Amino acid sequence: MAYDVTQLLAMTQTQLDDLFRASPAGEIPDGPAEGTAIIAPGTKFSATIAKLINYFSWQGKVFDARKGVLKNKILTFGLEAILARVYTGPSWLDGKDCVVLDYSETSMLAHYVRDEIRLIGPGFYLGKVYWGKDRLIDFCLKF
Repeated sequence: MAYDVTQLLAMTQTQLDDLFRASPAGEIPDGPAEGTAIIAPGTKFSATIAKLINYFSWQGKVFDARKGVLKNKILTFGLEAILARVYTGPSWLDGKDCVVLDYSETSMLAHYVRDEIRLIGPGFYLGKVYWGKDRLIDFCLKF
């Protein structure tokens, strides 16, 4: 099944977790991706929150698969900042392979952040955000 951002925003947390668990890690992506934060999933507020975050703080990520790194696109003008190492490894959600976006050695600001992504469709990834070992929110990336 092909998914889109609107469908993900309408899903419950359980549905997002089930989709993540059922999806393959996929290849480490390369190039720019449009990002959408998924906060309060399955509620009427999810789409509005996503638009606000996208406009004011986070627009997505730019991957360099060859170097195994990424930078986030942040602020209203899409500044590329907040570097992460990118590699395949076990997910903290279920232990199966995922693409790990690891900020622990590359960012003072996001030192405790770890993202995990899995491929849910062509050029489309679902992600989980952790602070330490605590899960915070979900997001998606469209290449």
